[in-house]
Amino acid sequence: MKTNIQTDGMRFVARDNRSSETTKPQTEPVAHPEMVRKTDVSTPVLLLGGGGNSASVVRNLGRRGITVRLCGPSSAWGVFSRFRKESFIIPDSQDLQAYWKIFLLGPESGALDGHILIALCDASIEFMSENYEALSHRYILEDSNPRLRLKMLDKKATLEQGKAAGVAVPNFWTINSLDDLEEIRKEVVFPVMVKPINSHLFIPVFGRKLFIIEDNFDEVIEKVRLSFEHDLEVMVCEMVPGPDDLLSSYYTYIDADGNNLFNYTKSITRRYPVNRGGACYHQSEWRPETAEQGKKFFASMAWRGMANIEFKHGLRDGKLKVIEVNPRFTDAHRLMVEAGLPLDFMIYCRLTNQPVPEPVYDSKMLHCWNPLRDFLAFLEMRRAGDLTLIGWLKSIGTDRKVLAMFSLFDPIPSVVRLAQEIGRARRKGR
Repeated sequence: MKTNIQTDGMRFVARDNRSSETTKPQTEPVAHPEMVRKTDVSTPVLLLGGGGNSASVVRNLGRRGITVRLCGPSSAWGVFSRFRKESFIIPDSQDLQAYWKIFLLGPESGALDGHILIALCDASIEFMSENYEALSHRYILEDSNPRLRLKMLDKKATLEQGKAAGVAVPNFWTINSLDDLEEIRKEVVFPVMVKPINSHLFIPVFGRKLFIIEDNFDEVIEKVRLSFEHDLEVMVCEMVPGPDDLLSSYYTYIDADGNNLFNYTKSITRRYPVNRGGACYHQSEWRPETAEQGKKFFASMAWRGMANIEFKHGLRDGKLKVIEVNPRFTDAHRLMVEAGLPLDFMIYCRLTNQPVPEPVYDSKMLHCWNPLRDFLAFLEMRRAGDLTLIGWLKSIGTDRKVLAMFSLFDPIPSVVRLAQEIGRARRKGR
């Protein structure tokens, strides 16, 4: 029988006793002591896939006494955390979804029955959405509309949903064949991106999230052709001009009754690689317009479960433009938890039919910093004339910080990640 959990929701609003809703939320992720004593942590959790987010979730749930297991590739750094009970590492040679199907639904998978399943990457979202009915008979699943969750993995469908919701989106063009490119040649305003429809299929092939083309339409044709040669669906999409500090994100979790457990926003200072990589210096910051547009987007459909949408402020028209949706925990997870929003624990309480603890927060700015990648971002920006050494040092010398990955209490995931990064760099240099 499908598990249907009911509980009261609550909203996370960035404010303290002295100020308005525009205050920035920051705190240690400590629930009320009485709540900790009363919370039943006997229901185990199984995480599927992920990257840096897996380590953050394992740490936060594991240190609360919850049994956490993880099944994924070695790039899911949580498999090396001392806070996990058990790891099932999937060999690189095996298809993730095929492995999970046998692992969770095969004849010898009964020992895992009753776990809460949490998808931490696009591949596991796809797996859980496509096998939702079968999984729901044996496991506790996140609140979700499987069809919509799967739909938001499609980057073009995401932008179409934004248009339908009345939320601004960048211009984009559907490309089904090379002939379609000639029809849009005069419409395209550079810079543009050749962007995959499904990132989790594109990244393993090219080692990047997309192609950026500054001013050459022949290069657009070349990148589309290259993608088609690998049987990958792509679209041509306007690149919203401007630096990475124009990016901001909205997060929420909508339960089965349509209640938002929290509302949270953050902004970005730098990414690496610049303009296309992951955040390497970002901060917890309440952005009312980002929250408003994010709520508007998810309210346009029967969305349930974890929701994250990223926007970029458009310099041409002053509007926030939809960049992408991530229906899962992201690599900003540690920032959110350390800022006072223990969202994974809140969702755990929700799914186990227990009172959802209120987050504890203060108004001090908190940054999440990846020193190595941020230094590489600085070097790239300095070469472009966009950032000086003094400017970079000033930017990292203020406010509180939490490291993106490293923890003195759980160092092995960081060591493994560093070894993997060095290995990739060596392979590229050959």
